[in-house]
Amino acid sequence: MKAMLSTAPGGPESLEWTDLQTPEPKMGQLLVRIRAAGVNFPDTLIIRDLYQMKPPRPFAPGGEIAGEVIGVGEGVDGYSLGDRVLALTGHGGFATHICIAADQAIKIPSKMPFEDAACFIFTYGTSFHALKDRADIQAGETILILGAAGGVGAAAIELAKAAGAKVIAAVSSNEKAVFCRNIGADETLIYGRNLDRDDQKALSSEIKRLAGKDGVDIVYDAVGGDYAEPALRTMAWNGRYLVVGFPAGIPKIPLNLTLLKGCQIVGVFWGAFVLKDPRAHQENMTELFELYSKGQIKPRICAQFDLQNAALALQMMQDRQVMGKVVLTND
Repeated sequence: MKAMLSTAPGGPESLEWTDLQTPEPKMGQLLVRIRAAGVNFPDTLIIRDLYQMKPPRPFAPGGEIAGEVIGVGEGVDGYSLGDRVLALTGHGGFATHICIAADQAIKIPSKMPFEDAACFIFTYGTSFHALKDRADIQAGETILILGAAGGVGAAAIELAKAAGAKVIAAVSSNEKAVFCRNIGADETLIYGRNLDRDDQKALSSEIKRLAGKDGVDIVYDAVGGDYAEPALRTMAWNGRYLVVGFPAGIPKIPLNLTLLKGCQIVGVFWGAFVLKDPRAHQENMTELFELYSKGQIKPRICAQFDLQNAALALQMMQDRQVMGKVVLTND
C-alpha cells in the first residue's frame, strides 16, 4: 500500500508519498481499500500539530474515507467482502488501504458514488447535528451562516433550506456568494478581512437589513474571529448562536449581549456527539441518506485530485479557495 505521510510538523509540502506494508484486519476490524478521501480543514491543522488530536508520527492525515471492504477480521458480523462503506477515521485516510473498527463503518447507498460518500459524513453530520440537535431549527426561521461556501457551510445551506428556513449566506467573495445562491441561499453578503470596529458595525447593519426587524434566529458560525460579535448583535429573541469553528481565531464575546438578546450560545462538537450518543448519530445518518436519495442534499465537490497530490488539495484548503468540498481519489 501507499500513503501520504506526515513525518514532521509542517505544511502540505511536508507530506511524503511512501510505500508501506498493507495491514491485516485484527479482531473486530475491517480492511478497506480506499477509493476516495474527503479533505477537511482539520487536515491542514493536524499535520502542523495544531489540532486537538495529535497522532504519533509517521501518520497519514485524512479523517473521512469511502471504499470497499477487502478483509474482515474475527468477530465481525454484518459485513462481507465487497461491501461499500464510508467511515470517519480521525487520520490515516490519505492512503490506499486502512484498517478500521467495524463499528466505525457505515454502509453507503448503492447509487452513491465513492466521491460523494467520502465528502458526506463530516460536513452533513456536523451541520445536521448543529441545526437539528443543537438549534432545533424550525420552518420559517432565519439563519445566518458565516463561512457559507465552505464544506460545513454549504451543507448547512442545503439542510436549512430542507427544513424550510430562510438562509443568509455570509462569504468573503462575490464568486462564493454566487456559489451559495446556486445551492439555495436566499440572501448573500460579502464581508472583508481584518475588520475594524466600523467594519463590524457595517456588517451588523447589513445582516439586520437582510434579516428584517425580528433579527436572526440562528447563527451558524464556522469562522469565529472578528465576525462573531457583529453576528451576535443581530440575534432575535430566543436566538441560538452555534459555535462550529474558528479559522479566523477564537473570538471574545461580550456576554451582556446574550442577556440583552435573551439568546443562547451553543457549542457544536459533533465528534464528541458521535461517541457519546451513537444511536442518535445513526438516526441522523439514516435521515441524511434519505435527504440524499430525494436530491435535497448532495456534496458540492469543487476539485478532485489523485491521492498522491494530496498536498495540492491541502494547500487549496489552507488558502481558503475551496467552495464546498475537495476529494482525493484512488482508482
